[in-house]
This record gives sequence, structure tokens and C-alpha cells, in this order.
Amino acid sequence: MARSSLKGKRVLITGASGFIGANLLRESVNQGAQAFIFVRKDSNLWRIRDILSSAKKIQVDLGNPRRLKNILKQIRPQIILHAAAYGTRPEATDFKRIIEANLKGTASLLDCCLDLDFELFVNTGSSSEYGIKKILMREKDSLNPATPYGISKAIATLYAQNLARIENKPIVTLRLFSPYGYYEAINRLIPAVIISCLKKEDISLSSAASVRDFVFIEDVMSAYKKAYERRSEIKGEIFNIGSGLQYTVGDIVSRIIKLTNSKIRLKWSSLDSSRIEPKHWQADIRKAREQLHWQPAYSLDKGLSRTIDWFKKNRRLYC
Repeated sequence: MARSSLKGKRVLITGASGFIGANLLRESVNQGAQAFIFVRKDSNLWRIRDILSSAKKIQVDLGNPRRLKNILKQIRPQIILHAAAYGTRPEATDFKRIIEANLKGTASLLDCCLDLDFELFVNTGSSSEYGIKKILMREKDSLNPATPYGISKAIATLYAQNLARIENKPIVTLRLFSPYGYYEAINRLIPAVIISCLKKEDISLSSAASVRDFVFIEDVMSAYKKAYERRSEIKGEIFNIGSGLQYTVGDIVSRIIKLTNSKIRLKWSSLDSSRIEPKHWQADIRKAREQLHWQPAYSLDKGLSRTIDWFKKNRRLYC
């Protein structure tokens, strides 16, 4: 975001202890925003521990509307960046908890914000909402999510869009594809391979043929910036935020090995995966270009190089 765009603004971030939320918090603090974060009692704050003093931490359950509404009235956020979610990991299969967090939690937060005179509410969506497609994924496509996580996120996005139109509120959804970069969890593909390369340890992997649309975290952050800049023109809209390109896992791994000059041994097909692996997973980002005025600025190699450099400096957080 432009250096002055958030200065003095009251910014509320949910899910600030997570990958996306932690980066949003850092961006907000760096720009001089008055940052407020919602956390759970059991939230692991390792990503943001060094900047906690720059934000107001509030322990709250999004499923408790009475307490939630009281807190919102007190802090009166001008910008709400909703990144809280549960179920992104394959082992997270508790359907009830997924629905409670992603659908009921989002609906509760939206409902409690309606009385506020906010400037922007960004709902963080997911490409998992689409389900399996054979072509580029477009925002106008029918949604056929194949996982409980995708189902919960899809309904939450539709609820947010409907509410924006009925209430004429500046609510938008950024449908993220596969973000990578600073503070991503160690059990994710890119961090796991980078750490293995830096430690010179062989790594077990599942399928080299799996495909993703990877988008660098700094490009993701710039999409939130654009949403704020164009908030009055994009009420109720949904935007794909991806690179617009598809890569195989094998290609990603080989690029990391080349960029780190590593000689580790790859043990392909030695890990089982419960994920449904499509043959196509690629964002159509034309709408984001045309209406949001956003497009990715980082090539895959440039984004990976930045990520590798960051991990070299911050290995202590992971090892």
C-alpha cells in the first residue's frame, strides 16, 4: 500500500497469527495504521511476536456476536481485513469446526460490522471455492467445491457479496490461489523445500505432477492495496488473485534447488496425499487487471529468490 494510504487509519485484522494475516499486519504497521488484531485463546503468535507491541491484541470468538459487536463499537475500525480461516491443511478435517470458523465466523463478523461506517471490508477467499475445473478459473464460473474447506469459503463469499449489494456496503472478496513467501508454514511445499536445501537434507515429496497457481506474497499484499484504493467502485465484487500461470510441483522444486545451488536428493512419491489433485489449477486474472487495476509484479523466479533470501535470514523461526 502507498506509504501514506493507511497512516492513522484504524485497521482491524482477523487471523493475524496466520500467513496472510501476519503479512497484512506488518504492512499496516509499517504504514502507520492503528492496528487491531483479533486472536483466539490458542493462537500461536510466532509470526507476529516481534511487532505485537505495535498492535492492540484482542481475544475474541467471532461466534460470540454480543461481545464482538461491543468490541467493534469500541474500536470503530475503518478497514477490516478478514483473513481468519480454518481447514487449509489436509489433516484439518473437522467439518463442524470448518463451518463454524469459515462460514459462521465470517457471517457473524459481517453482520456485526453493518452498523459501522467502515471504508472497506475485505473477505479473504480461496481458489478452493471453484472445485475441479478443466479451464482457467473465472469469477463468473459456477462453484463446485470438492472439500469441506472449499464449501465453507464459497458460501461465505456468496454471503459477503449478497450483503454488500443489499446493504450497499464496501465489501469485496479477494479469492487467493496459492500464496507463498515470508512466514509461510514449514509444512507447506515451498518452505519445506527451501529449508531442506539450506540444511542440505534430503526431502520426501508426494507427486511432481501436481499443479498450482503460485502467487508471491508481495503481489497478494498489493491486491489488498488496490482494493482499498478502488473501494468505492468495487462493492460486492470478487477478484481472483493469482499469477495467472500454472506450474507443476516438480517445476517449483527444481527451481528452488537451482536457486539455492543445492544437491539434495528428492524422494518423490514417498508421501501420501489425501488431496484431490486436478490437472488444471490456474486463475483468470483479467477482471483483477481491468477493474482492480492489479496485476502481479513478480515472476516466479524473482518471488522464489526473495523468499529464499528471507528464509536464509529467518531460519531461526523454523529450525
